[in-house]
Amino acid sequence: MRPVLATALLLLTALPALAEGSAVHSGPPAFLGQLTLLLLVSAAAAYLSFRVGLVPIIGFLLAGVLAGPSALGLIRDPQLISDASEIGVMLLLFTIGIEFSLDRLARIARLIFLGGGLQVILTVALTALVLNAFHVTLPNGVFTGCLIALSSTAIVLKLLSARGGNGTPAAQVSLGILIFQDLAVVVMVLLIPMLAGQGGGLGGVFVALLKAGGIIALVLIAARRLVPPLLEAVARTCSTEIFLLTVVALCFGTAYLTGLAGVSLALGAFLAGLLVSESRYGTQALGEILPLQVLFSAAFFLSVGLQLDLGFLATHLPLVLGAGILIVLLKVSVTGVSVRLLRESPGTSIYVALLLAQVGEFSFVLATTGQTLGLSFAGLGTSGTQVFIAATVLLMAFTPVLAGAGATLASRKAAARPTALPTGTPDVSDAPGEGMDVRGRVVFAGYGAHARLAARALSRAGQTYAVVTRNPDGASELELRGMPVLIADYTRVSVLTDLNIAAARALVVVDDDEDLTHRAVSVTRTVAPDLPVIAFARTVPEHQVLQALNTTHILSAHKEVAAGLLDLLTPDAVSRRDLRRHLSDLPGVILTDEQQAQCEHARSAAGPTIPEADVCLECLATGDTWVHLRVCMTCGHVGCCDSSKNRHATRHATTQAHPVIRSAEPGETWAYCYEHRWTK
Repeated sequence: MRPVLATALLLLTALPALAEGSAVHSGPPAFLGQLTLLLLVSAAAAYLSFRVGLVPIIGFLLAGVLAGPSALGLIRDPQLISDASEIGVMLLLFTIGIEFSLDRLARIARLIFLGGGLQVILTVALTALVLNAFHVTLPNGVFTGCLIALSSTAIVLKLLSARGGNGTPAAQVSLGILIFQDLAVVVMVLLIPMLAGQGGGLGGVFVALLKAGGIIALVLIAARRLVPPLLEAVARTCSTEIFLLTVVALCFGTAYLTGLAGVSLALGAFLAGLLVSESRYGTQALGEILPLQVLFSAAFFLSVGLQLDLGFLATHLPLVLGAGILIVLLKVSVTGVSVRLLRESPGTSIYVALLLAQVGEFSFVLATTGQTLGLSFAGLGTSGTQVFIAATVLLMAFTPVLAGAGATLASRKAAARPTALPTGTPDVSDAPGEGMDVRGRVVFAGYGAHARLAARALSRAGQTYAVVTRNPDGASELELRGMPVLIADYTRVSVLTDLNIAAARALVVVDDDEDLTHRAVSVTRTVAPDLPVIAFARTVPEHQVLQALNTTHILSAHKEVAAGLLDLLTPDAVSRRDLRRHLSDLPGVILTDEQQAQCEHARSAAGPTIPEADVCLECLATGDTWVHLRVCMTCGHVGCCDSSKNRHATRHATTQAHPVIRSAEPGETWAYCYEHRWTK
């Protein structure tokens, strides 16, 4: 690791000089050196955090401290970092808004509103009372309580994920409290100007609440009426670029509009996330936006570290340590009591209390707003901001230690209570993929023609499966049949991790796009190294690439893909005759010799042709119903008959010049040529 560190340090120390030199020689823009330095510092921090077992966020904080003006002075343009960090906050709240669904809220409503409400309200009230006893004004006391009440959603969830404890009672209680804290930020953003005397008294409160209510009403209307059809139209392009641009435009556009209305950009980004979460493309949007969110969140946490003045910390160390200790004692006490009031075990209460003992990332946003309006942390004036920043950075850095201590104490409590009473925590473990359970199932990555045929044959063979696809038509078809489906990009690490793909029986990637197949297999191998992966190769070079990616089974073009999948995935008790029967049960796969002889078009459409669906996807997309189904013997398109109002089968045959169709109805074997009008 030493050569890596030496190289990184040389680059970091040389870049400022290079940036200055570039300006002299009229080279790249002046900000490019600082931006490159920001990325290098972030990457180095993430790498070192990984090597020493820290959460990357803590590494970003410490890197910001070292690169800041009070230490090495590498980053000399704090405005650039500040602008990037503001985007980071917006994207962070946007992702939280996407993950916040009404269904999830209903499942853990008691933990959110009772547990989280008690924790936030008691913390703010107790902080204000204690500070008021030391002659701190009520506005500053409430302001300080708001800052202290919040915990770091990003750090806590990362720690829980790293420890593999997402399904434990402690994780569920923590999640409920964190969700309430995230919602409380919305109220605090509106409250802080009023504390500073800029809310206009009761009239100002009424106007602010009216404005907030109007914005929320508009968001709800848009969530129900405007955004779902917009995302539906965009998703049908199956273009990652268009989808990402649309999602980012929704985030920034909503934030900009709320900013014009006098509400914070962060709140607007959160509301934009809610807009997306109400559609069925929330998981896909989250997968697309996460790389951007990680990038700008790194800038946010770096900017927090940049604000820490090491000179102030050295000269006021007792004050900073005292503030940090008091914050921990206050939060542990209040959180522990709140969790116990939920009828949780003492071990769970201790663990959750220590896990949430740090101060959250959104507290920095509130602190900046409050400082601008004349409020101060604990009534300490201008020095209060530095005390708050220093104490918060230290608490964030020591969160893994506190969490480890909490886990140890919880284990001891559990060992001392072998017959613990049942707790009030509902069984709401985070189901992967927003409730889609893939454990023991065959998972199809993509739902093209081969996957459709194999999936339906698997179903007939009594084998369970699930599908992850970016195609809204395929998802609609599966939803109509009651099959488990998730609309998401299966080449994203975050999607496969949340899905718990390692618990699946096998992953099948038979996508028509070679690059997409390679990315999916590669990402799967990083998330689930031992999972059986089945892929399809058309050429020898593609076969070699898949082999290098450690694909378990590679089906070649000369072997019928659906039959090959069934051969691999069905139990030994299912014979080859059964497999052929399951495949032949699917309608419209071939024309008879007699039908082929009656029309020259039919000879070229001899088959086997794979139907693209067992519903009329065009009717499904528009919310209509169909009468009978017809399959195109040229491309497998399935459409509704001429007895329906849309006549999609005939429309397809006319526009695509595919003259031969066959009935896709069970028991019907007739075929038809539009040019020669023949039937059987």
